Amino acid sequence: MSSLSRELVFLILQFLDEEKFKETVHKLEQESGFFFNMKYFEDEVHSGNWDEVEKYLSGFTKVDDNRYSMKIFFEIRKQKYLEALDKHDRSKAVEILVKDLKVFATFNEELFKEITQLLTLENFRENEQLSKYGDTKSARAIMLVELKKLIEANPLFRDKLQFPHLKNSRLRTLINQSLNWQHQLCKNPRPNPDIKTLFVDHTCGQPNGARAPSPANNPLLGSLPKAGGFPPLGAHGPFQPTPTPVPTPLWMSNPSTVTHPAVSGGPIGLGAPSISAALKHPRTPPTNPSVDFPSGDSEHVGKRARPMGITDEVNLPVNVLPVTFPGHAHSQAFNAPDDLPKTLIRNLSQGSSPMSMDFHPVQQTLLLVGTNVGEIGLWEVGSKEKLVSRNFKVWDLGACTMPLQTALVKDPGVSVNRIIWSPDGSLFGVAYSKYIVQIYSYHGGDDVRQHLEIDAHIGGVNDLAFSHPNKQLCVITCGDDKTIKVWDATTGAKQYTFEGHEAPVYSVCPHYKENIQFIFSTALDGKIKAWLYDNLGSRVDYDAPGRWCTTMAYSADGTRLFSCGTSKDGESYIVEWNESEGAVKRTYQGFRKRSLGVVQFDTTKNRFLAAGDDFSIKFWDMDNIQLLTTIDAEGGLPASPRIRFNKDGTLLAVSANDNSIKILANTDGIRLLRTFENLSYDASRASESVTKPAMNSISAAAAAAAAATSAGIADRGASVVAIAGMNGDARSMGDVKPRLAEETNDKSKIWKLTEINEMSQCRSLRLSETMRITKISRLIYTNSGNAILALASNAIHLLWKWQRSDRNSSGKATASVAPQLWQPSSGILMTNDIADTSPEEAVPCFALSKNDSYVMSASGGKISLFNMMTFKTMTTFMPPPPAATFLAFHPQDNNIIAIGMDDSTIQIYNVRVDEVKSKLKGHSKRITGLAFSHALNALVSSGADAQLCVWNSDGWEKQKSRFLQIPAGRTSTGQSDTRVQFHQDQTHFLVVHETQLAIYETTKLECVKQWVQREAAAPISHATFSCDSQLVYASFLDATVCVFSAANLRLRCRINPTSYLSASVSNSNVHPLVIAAHPHDPNQFALGLSDGGVHVLEPLESEGKWGVPPPVENGSASSVPATPSVGPSGSDQPQR
Repeated sequence: MSSLSRELVFLILQFLDEEKFKETVHKLEQESGFFFNMKYFEDEVHSGNWDEVEKYLSGFTKVDDNRYSMKIFFEIRKQKYLEALDKHDRSKAVEILVKDLKVFATFNEELFKEITQLLTLENFRENEQLSKYGDTKSARAIMLVELKKLIEANPLFRDKLQFPHLKNSRLRTLINQSLNWQHQLCKNPRPNPDIKTLFVDHTCGQPNGARAPSPANNPLLGSLPKAGGFPPLGAHGPFQPTPTPVPTPLWMSNPSTVTHPAVSGGPIGLGAPSISAALKHPRTPPTNPSVDFPSGDSEHVGKRARPMGITDEVNLPVNVLPVTFPGHAHSQAFNAPDDLPKTLIRNLSQGSSPMSMDFHPVQQTLLLVGTNVGEIGLWEVGSKEKLVSRNFKVWDLGACTMPLQTALVKDPGVSVNRIIWSPDGSLFGVAYSKYIVQIYSYHGGDDVRQHLEIDAHIGGVNDLAFSHPNKQLCVITCGDDKTIKVWDATTGAKQYTFEGHEAPVYSVCPHYKENIQFIFSTALDGKIKAWLYDNLGSRVDYDAPGRWCTTMAYSADGTRLFSCGTSKDGESYIVEWNESEGAVKRTYQGFRKRSLGVVQFDTTKNRFLAAGDDFSIKFWDMDNIQLLTTIDAEGGLPASPRIRFNKDGTLLAVSANDNSIKILANTDGIRLLRTFENLSYDASRASESVTKPAMNSISAAAAAAAAATSAGIADRGASVVAIAGMNGDARSMGDVKPRLAEETNDKSKIWKLTEINEMSQCRSLRLSETMRITKISRLIYTNSGNAILALASNAIHLLWKWQRSDRNSSGKATASVAPQLWQPSSGILMTNDIADTSPEEAVPCFALSKNDSYVMSASGGKISLFNMMTFKTMTTFMPPPPAATFLAFHPQDNNIIAIGMDDSTIQIYNVRVDEVKSKLKGHSKRITGLAFSHALNALVSSGADAQLCVWNSDGWEKQKSRFLQIPAGRTSTGQSDTRVQFHQDQTHFLVVHETQLAIYETTKLECVKQWVQREAAAPISHATFSCDSQLVYASFLDATVCVFSAANLRLRCRINPTSYLSASVSNSNVHPLVIAAHPHDPNQFALGLSDGGVHVLEPLESEGKWGVPPPVENGSASSVPATPSVGPSGSDQPQR
């Protein structure tokens, strides 16, 4: 249904309501599914009209749509059942049990048994969990509180709980306007027409010479409503041309959707619905085994004839697979306050007082700092090493304006007002308190270079930001001269100057919505203005709370807008704005009565706000105005400390007294820094003391890749080492030879490849299977890490789940505990559609949704969408030919799927509207690999033609293509699979071919590392990065598995088939076809074998990891094509 048709339904609903057609109103609400009338729903629940309650709900959701829907229906039916028991109406209770509640036995048989046992009790309140059940009225009221919260959190009700704001009798007004227009078109209009019908167009009768009245004074119509809202973006003042006004995104767009993180989408149970605090931390009584249903944001296939769609998985809690075990409840992805970074883990001595800080967007342990004396510092938080320190200096004094030169002579003291990374981390900008902005380029490690110096403003430059209008990187500055300016980040050319503020401009906040780019600005008089990238002036003019120093920021997902300000009297405010109205939506409480300084704030995880106030850091949940918690970071903080989260919200930098910076971490942050410490320890053992090679000037994007490479891919020592050949340099690397340190550790001299030959040398587990499977074609861990999904060559899916137990407290996949081969009680299998050809001959493929609720899969026939909870086939689409050979979900939109085909094309398919949006052509043979980079907005494809292509995921244009570098004297079979997988830095990707492993840089599509298999050795069957991208696991057709260091593709451990296959099997040509890495444990992987078996492998607990990295030797980073190879079946001491 089109948006206008949908709006017409709302107009009809308003009309029916005004005309008192109450039953018809609710029938239309239910049948259209556009508006859920919560008031009507409450009334029906209070009245106990259960049939009408479920009938009304059925217009919006079904029982098995998602976890929230499941729990809504369960609570209603449980209440109906308890009321029948309370009335001692046993026959009615049995009927409800059989007809209404038995459906839940499929998902939790134990719970159904417990509900059934209530029939044996004289009073069901004898059950401990129901002992507090009051009378019917109070029980319904308590249940209703829970139901409302579940409905508000259920994504299927998103945008359906608010009726549009309409003027009274809007439909009548539109009809009157139409009649007025018809009357104007009359050939012989009468002054007072008598309109008697709407069934046909109006015309006046015989001519009488009178002129038609104007629309404004037509007595039939009365006064027409005035247009409300803000002026359109295309207009500025009464005389500006308005050819096509664009709807403003600034406080005129749709109100942002507010999630409800406090709602438990968790297990159903006997007890009364939990309220208040229990909603944030749902707990299931140990005596009540419960089921965890698919998450509330699961992909929902539209009911009736509505197009199938998959909802965005952004803010709602994710815990997908229906795992049953005692005492386990669904928990939030980010619970407060346990997961807030509040543990002091580092103390960095900067030397001068920090004024501004920013973490690198990719390498999240790199911290930029700008201080009150103009110093900039770059810290590697993991090693506590200060990589870069630069004092303020004008690069080209002769190019500066005379006012700047004069100001520097009078007072050479300069402070940093803002320091910030560009979105990809290839540049950073520094705004100083005098005139100047300096832009540096970052090339990894300690390689920081001067890029641009801009004499930007008269007086101080108060803020700086990066943005991408028209897909071109720009720098936005504001200053004491009351202006905002936009500069080209490459050339430094000024593009726009925005004038209109009447006081110095304090901050800028660029953003985009619905493809419209704009900038918020705040000034010291408290005014907030908004600008488009044009010369038409400010679009809005509002007053910020505090009316002095105010900064603005969006939540990470860009849906919610906040500001933080301090008045001249020291009163501080953090508020959330209602963008649709330009009004303050909520004001957060908990500030000191008079703040001692200007308060700074930051947001994280789309959930939390933090501010430095009263010698501490204060945290709020975005959905709650009350202060969540306060921490003092073990003391020593200034009155208003500066704060900055890293991108994932795992680390928080806080300015401290004594010119230092405190780094706070949550559990994940602590793990991140400990991983770094382990890498440093490994590196020190191997004496990887290498000087960093020189590097040519490279593009901003390539610089970002280099930065991530040197800091992310490499196994780093105490000092960050840039790996030669992965820094984006276009030169041959034959002339870039790292210099080995004079002294090496004794251990490096005796380094030996770790060989695993016996079953006692590692932990391996073959997963049980009950059906005959010829071979495993595809294999993946679920994102939650507690299950493995396999697709067999006969088109059947197998799902193994691990449960919590005394031996496995985490419930995650492990080789120490056997999982259960899971199947729903219905006994159905997830079986792909099969084309006319044998499935054994087809090219199977599948992709798992981000929250594990659904799997998209194909085995030569149509593509199937399966529900991972019920195994039901939700839909099938795209019948062959051509057949799908590879599937990948778009990282930002689960409705968009990239589908590689056997006719060499890639189809970009929108599930929701069932439409192919683009067809990409560039390969000559079937597609064998697809991988998205959300950081680069890129799709990388690979094919059986051994070709790689890079596509822009915005417009789907092909940016680059390149054929694999097949080693000299070697030929590819021409039909062998080439797979691609992105490194976690999102700028490099792994290429897997039967002849080689290679790592490519995306923007230049250059091979920066390559490992080539010896010609006589067994071909590579598959390979994958470990979850932290520090290792590469590769399987071979001789059943060997090799573990490489991803930094340099050097072999560190070889696992021979005798260590995981029995003697009879290892001698029968059984070998791995696919390999999958655990999503959370970097040292665990699984193998899918040619005999249908699946093995999970882990190192011994005493070892903790697969071997140690080999030492870097002189010349080891030679030019890429000539890099020596190491065969898995070679000698004990690999060639280097």
